[in-house]
Amino acid sequence: MSDLLPEEDRALYREVLAQGGRVTLGEAMARNPEATRRLVDLGLLVHHDWDRSLTAVNPRAVAARLGADLCDAAVRRLVESRQVPARMADLAQAYDTARLRPDPGRGVERVTDRQQIRHRILQIESEMRHETLAAQPGGARPTDQMRQSRDRTVEFLARGIALRTLYQPGALTHRPTAEYAAVVSAAGERVRVLDEPFRRMLIFDRRIAVVSASADDEHAVFVEDPAVLAALLDVFERDWARAERPDWHALAGTPRETGVPAELGPLLAAGLTHRAIASRLGLSERTVAGHIARLREFYDAETLFQLGWQLRGAREGRAEPPDGTAPGAADG
Repeated sequence: MSDLLPEEDRALYREVLAQGGRVTLGEAMARNPEATRRLVDLGLLVHHDWDRSLTAVNPRAVAARLGADLCDAAVRRLVESRQVPARMADLAQAYDTARLRPDPGRGVERVTDRQQIRHRILQIESEMRHETLAAQPGGARPTDQMRQSRDRTVEFLARGIALRTLYQPGALTHRPTAEYAAVVSAAGERVRVLDEPFRRMLIFDRRIAVVSASADDEHAVFVEDPAVLAALLDVFERDWARAERPDWHALAGTPRETGVPAELGPLLAAGLTHRAIASRLGLSERTVAGHIARLREFYDAETLFQLGWQLRGAREGRAEPPDGTAPGAADG
């Protein structure tokens, strides 16, 4: 109710009550015109045209009415949400019929137009649900693209999508790139640096990869063949394991913080599930997943087991987690 009714409005309502629950409109407007208008709009003060006075009414009645209105609106939104897939069915069918993606039977397709490459990547991103792995050679990132890239990255992370990115050492000495990496790292992306040559590559949900096929990145290969995709995943994971984890916040000149509610760490260390943590903290599971991604980046934890171990160690004075994971531990 505090968002619905600011303290200044509450104070004015109490003043009207102190005067017997009735004041002139002019008197109330003289004290606080904006608060007066809001109280009248909500119905806590009723305006009488015949004598231009205001009467304070029972807040319980107003709350019941507002609550009923909100409930009705929520029901309408729920009904509408269930109708959305049916309303989009014809468009979904048209999308599938257009065969905008390569034929799965072919598995590998070469695209030789930069705009078409970008167009296809945006389509793939719109269907992404779990993770993106990116190898971005060349050091410094294009500054004119950073703002849009940052906003999209934060949006993906907020949806619970895991992001891991490899850069080359040139990124370390380019202040805008370091600042960008610090921002997305704080949001939950994991960014490392590999001092070796590697090819530009994106892997979405471990189901499709986009690999640069020319030195100028004008050509790309879209890969869905399972055997080729598995080999590309092995290459990325091998490079990721050898890469260094810089302190992007130090390079950017900003303090390094987790940005995660303090209550979340102990709950995660205690072994609670995402759903249980979300229930305890009054958050959505997606928000909890985003916070956990930020903790994994902060502690450089490959798995949830390692993260839980490090969180318990931080509380008990241990320094390092064990290598590897416990048998059967889930990789988050």
